[in-house]
Amino acid sequence: MKQQVKQDKGTAGLTILLSLVVMLFIIGLLVMIFSLMGSELQDATYTSTTGSVGNESLTTVMNTTGVDVAKSTYKNVVCTFTAVWNKTNWYSVSAGNYTTDNCRLLGSDTQDIGINNTLWNVDYTYTYDAMNTETTAMNDTTSAISGVTDWFDIFVVIGAMVVLILLTVIIITAIKGSGMMGGGGTTSGANSVGTA
Repeated sequence: MKQQVKQDKGTAGLTILLSLVVMLFIIGLLVMIFSLMGSELQDATYTSTTGSVGNESLTTVMNTTGVDVAKSTYKNVVCTFTAVWNKTNWYSVSAGNYTTDNCRLLGSDTQDIGINNTLWNVDYTYTYDAMNTETTAMNDTTSAISGVTDWFDIFVVIGAMVVLILLTVIIITAIKGSGMMGGGGTTSGANSVGTA
């Protein structure tokens, strides 16, 4: 039995273009899934680390103006202030003269005039999530996987070029098959144009 291959007429490579779009969608979906999974795995593998800082100088602390301590940029950091004092006069600042917002020290509205707009020093302890070998590997992997989408525009351009080439071949084949392209100066037969 002779096998027949189904050929859609007039599609000009649109099946290739549709296949390309579906492929890019599936790749994008997989990239999103693996990026989300990598991010969750990275968050789960941080090492909880504690430390302490003594005698850290803060810039001018004014009423209700907050100043972040140096460790405030660490990931998921929690700070606990153990001592606050005025660097100008070297006396302890009472708790009523400041408030804390995690790793930020804020002057209080009821702050004494003598310590307003002065330099302060602080002692504090902190806990944060530290990077380790596993989190670094997961970060590198997630970044590399998410970089796949940078190639999508190249895939689209190449797919469009393939469709245009197929369309050109179909047009040239149709013109040749119609008999409009004659050869060698004959004016009779199937290659004649405009004859009765």
